Amino acid sequence: MKTTKKTAFALLLLAVSGTLWAHGDVVPQAVNTQGLEALGEEWLEENPYRDNPQAIEIGASAYNQNCAACHGLEAKSGGIAPDLRLLEVGAMGDEWFKERVINGAVRDGRVYMPKMADYLSQEALWAVRSYLESVAIEE
Repeated sequence: MKTTKKTAFALLLLAVSGTLWAHGDVVPQAVNTQGLEALGEEWLEENPYRDNPQAIEIGASAYNQNCAACHGLEAKSGGIAPDLRLLEVGAMGDEWFKERVINGAVRDGRVYMPKMADYLSQEALWAVRSYLESVAIEE
């Protein structure tokens, strides 16, 4: 009887741990960038889609699929990750955005943001940047 309780407890722990780990292991979702100008492999220094309505629409969808879980719906952070509506608009903000999506963010050996450029195309990420500029606010 004692072995049955131990087995049941072990199975319960296994089931609960699977649920806990599932939340942290998020796989980036593919982004359909059809209709946007192809940009190639080498990263551009500035967002080529700035103020492009189609890029903003694609970027909004890409953001909701890949970024909102940490950065909040409509880019309004709940405090876990930076509020991306506060990013600097224009070329200066592009530089920071590009650095972060290519290199991610790691502190003390912990990944705070994955290297999104490993998963999403330059087109998809510049479309996200275009969306973020469309919802930008000043502090």
